[in-house]
Amino acid sequence: MSGQELVRGQSGVALWRQIADRIRAAIADGNYDETGKVPPEAALAVSFGVNRHTVRAALAALAQEGIVRPVQGVGTLIMRRERLNFPISRRTRFSEGIGEQARELSGHVLDHSEEPASVIVAAALSIAPMTPVLRVESVRTADRRPVSRSTAWFVLPRFHGVAEAFAATGSVTAALKACGVEDYVRVKTEISAVHAEPGDLADLGLAPGAIVLVTQALNADADGIPIQYAVSRFPADQVQFTVEG
Repeated sequence: MSGQELVRGQSGVALWRQIADRIRAAIADGNYDETGKVPPEAALAVSFGVNRHTVRAALAALAQEGIVRPVQGVGTLIMRRERLNFPISRRTRFSEGIGEQARELSGHVLDHSEEPASVIVAAALSIAPMTPVLRVESVRTADRRPVSRSTAWFVLPRFHGVAEAFAATGSVTAALKACGVEDYVRVKTEISAVHAEPGDLADLGLAPGAIVLVTQALNADADGIPIQYAVSRFPADQVQFTVEG
């Protein structure tokens, strides 16, 4: 299948965004490692069967993400940036998972509020729909760079105060311990990839068309009782997952 067929086969997605996705994937696969830069605009335009303005828009978006950098008289250079490896296992912990890959880790609460559990949240936490839960919005950073944006739900009244504890410590593990949970395990993690939404662009510092990895995770206490259901979003060009066990 040609580049043109691949691009035009995704109805409803802007051509420049599709091209940016494919260039991003090619960079990740090491297709341009020999030169250290992406092919010229004219070559890319021919490859994808589009005009140079469309290619230019795709490269501009990748430059805004920090993936490439145009240099006058040289070309579009690939900016090397190692992905953070985040292991997912029975005892998944953000700080332990990132470990020595970053000098400084922190967590910030963006918002929190009580609300009735939706059908999805209730099913995940094994509670009845409309049961009171606490929703906590947060961002995690590594070396002051946003690497995840999460929405988590906790059953009330058991976890009254978990948002304040997380805000004070920057750690979900410490916040849960403050609420009496000494240890917990990951019951389930589902992973998908989507285009960044407007909220991702602001909270994760991404450009339109960027790809984010989405995890839906469920944690339970030592007795197997669900305690936290979270949906988290990670910049795909900055974080990769390793599923262990």
